[in-house]
Amino acid sequence: MRLETAEQSETQDERAEAVRRCVVTRTPRPKDELIRFVLGPDGTIVPDLKEKLPGRGVWLTAAHDTVAEAVKRKAFGRALKAEAKASDALADQIDKLLTEAALASFAMANKAGEVVFGHSKAEEALAKGRVVALLHAADAAEDGCRKLDGKAMAATEGRRIPAVCTFSGDELSLASGRTNVIHAALIQGGAARKFLAAASRIERYRKGSAAFLESRSDTDKQ
Repeated sequence: MRLETAEQSETQDERAEAVRRCVVTRTPRPKDELIRFVLGPDGTIVPDLKEKLPGRGVWLTAAHDTVAEAVKRKAFGRALKAEAKASDALADQIDKLLTEAALASFAMANKAGEVVFGHSKAEEALAKGRVVALLHAADAAEDGCRKLDGKAMAATEGRRIPAVCTFSGDELSLASGRTNVIHAALIQGGAARKFLAAASRIERYRKGSAAFLESRSDTDKQ
C-alpha cells in the first residue's frame, strides 16, 4: 500500500475543492469555468462572481446559454430546494458584470504601465519582445487589425500572439482614461495576465457552452 504524504494529500484535497458540478449540464468543471449563485434575503438569485457571499451555492457553467437555460428550467429552486426568483435578464446581467470586471482589470494593467497604445508604440513593444497580447477595439477597421497582427507575426517569427477584440473603442477609452483607443498592446506583467484571464472569461461566456467543448477538445489534442 502506498502511503500519501501530508503534502500529497493536501494537493488532492485542493483539487477536489476546486471542482464543482454545473446544475444544468451535470458536468464537473474547475471553479474558474463556473459561476456561483446564492439565494438573496428576498428569495432572488444573486450571482457571486467573487465567490464570497454567504449561504449555500449553486454552480453553473460560465456561459450565457447555460445561465439562460437554468432560468428557463427553474433549476435554481430545485437545486436549492427553496423558492427562488431568477430574472429572465439574468444571463445579460452577468454579461454586464463580467464586462465591468474585465475593464476594471484593463484599467489596473494600464495604471501598472503594462499597456501601450497605438500602432507605433505597439510595434516598438513587439520589436523588444515584450508583448503578451494585442488589443483591438471591436469596432476597429479590419485593415488596421490585419496590419498590426502581421507585424506581430513578423516580430515573433510566426509565433502567434493572441489578440483581444471583445471591447468597443468607447469601453477601452473610458477604462484607460484616454480618447479614441483603437489598438494597444499588453506588456508582460501580473496585471496584464489578470486582464487577459478576465477578457478570456467574457469571450467564453458570450460564445456559450460550445466554447468549453472547443477548449476541452484543444486540450485533449495537446
